[in-house]
Amino acid sequence: MSQFDYDLITIGAGSGGVRASRMAAQLGARVAIVEEDRVGGTCVLRGCVPKKLLVYAGHFADDFEDSKGYGWAVSEPQFDWSKLIASKDKELDRLNSVYLQILSKNNVDLLNGRGVVVDKNTVKVAGKYYSAKNILIAVGGWPSLPNIPGIEHAVTSNEALGLSVLPKKIIIVGAGYIAVEFAGIFQSLGVEVTIVFRADKILRGFDEDVRLCLAAELEKRGIILKCGSVVHSIKKEGSSYAVKLVNEDVLQTDLVMYATGRKPNTEGLGLGEIGVKLEQNGAIAVNEYLETCVRGVWAVGDVTDRINLTPVAIAEGAAFVQTAFKNTPTKVDYRSIPSAVFSSPPIGTVGLTEDEARAKYREVDVYVSSFRPMKYTLSGRKEQTFMKLIVEKSTDLVVGCHMVGLDAPEIVQGMGIALKCGATKSQFDATIGIHPSAAEEFVTMREKRPD
Repeated sequence: MSQFDYDLITIGAGSGGVRASRMAAQLGARVAIVEEDRVGGTCVLRGCVPKKLLVYAGHFADDFEDSKGYGWAVSEPQFDWSKLIASKDKELDRLNSVYLQILSKNNVDLLNGRGVVVDKNTVKVAGKYYSAKNILIAVGGWPSLPNIPGIEHAVTSNEALGLSVLPKKIIIVGAGYIAVEFAGIFQSLGVEVTIVFRADKILRGFDEDVRLCLAAELEKRGIILKCGSVVHSIKKEGSSYAVKLVNEDVLQTDLVMYATGRKPNTEGLGLGEIGVKLEQNGAIAVNEYLETCVRGVWAVGDVTDRINLTPVAIAEGAAFVQTAFKNTPTKVDYRSIPSAVFSSPPIGTVGLTEDEARAKYREVDVYVSSFRPMKYTLSGRKEQTFMKLIVEKSTDLVVGCHMVGLDAPEIVQGMGIALKCGATKSQFDATIGIHPSAAEEFVTMREKRPD
């Protein structure tokens, strides 16, 4: 008889936590998962899934407009925000039930409440104590807000996904992927959008050409980009808000949304008290096998604040089970992980940016292409697609692939396989393209961009 109630207690029932718990249970481990909210985590309930559903909703505005060039005559479309939110919520309820079924079918106990780690083998939930040989922290992240006057009037992406009323004007503070995604959503649905941000360009960390290309496309759509701007305060004025900038400019708006980053959701979990090392922002420090400095306490996903992507959390959850329950120490390969930004137009990217490649390698070749998508030749839309390949010259290896434009995430997923397999530019060139498609451009770019 084990001295512990469980072999594993997971705190956090998001994508990474559920994957790890299910896999461990399938190996015969006694598993419990702790969750104070609904099961599903950030991606399913407050992130990628509901956000992309709203992105799809916004695309219909473009499609209705573009259809005229293809001979369609439609009456003025009518949009109902409340119906969209109701449909979105219904889908989230369905997904939540799917996750609950996954746990139930795999005999994972669900402990409702906030979990607090008491010691390296004990978790307190809703006043009760549970023991386990292993504790896995998978609580993800949470939007962070600055301490400025009036910040209580701002919403984050959490609230923006379920607004009761669609505003006529919105100011989005921040310039990362969440900011530009919501800017595209709201603009497509008829909202006047202004993005206010401290930096000189949007999307810090992305390839410079990608940043410039998306900024130009956002401005074509009428989105105002106020770079080099810092919010001093937010003041409620009747049913609207006055946003005062540090330079004394005042912007009027119906809603203020902050998208200035997220931080690991570790506050109050008791981790520091038992000796787990936390970074300055609250992130849990783990080794290459996802174990903390306290033996038997592990962490996966956004709570470690490394590569904050749902598929990465899922991969880490699977690697943790291999290490902890199959005696097969397993590392996650973090090289060449594809990612997407569901902006308008979307971005797909994998591998190194041009600046990263030039810093890492002695010489690189860069290939770029920009064109109007075929879909828009009859509709007249001015939106451009941009594609870029970065090649390490001495080996001919393709080390970076970037795209802005229609279907970029779908196309770059395939490019991710190529980079993971170590494809060369010569192999790209030897591949016959699918015509007519945008994707074929990745195998037909021949002219190097001059250094």
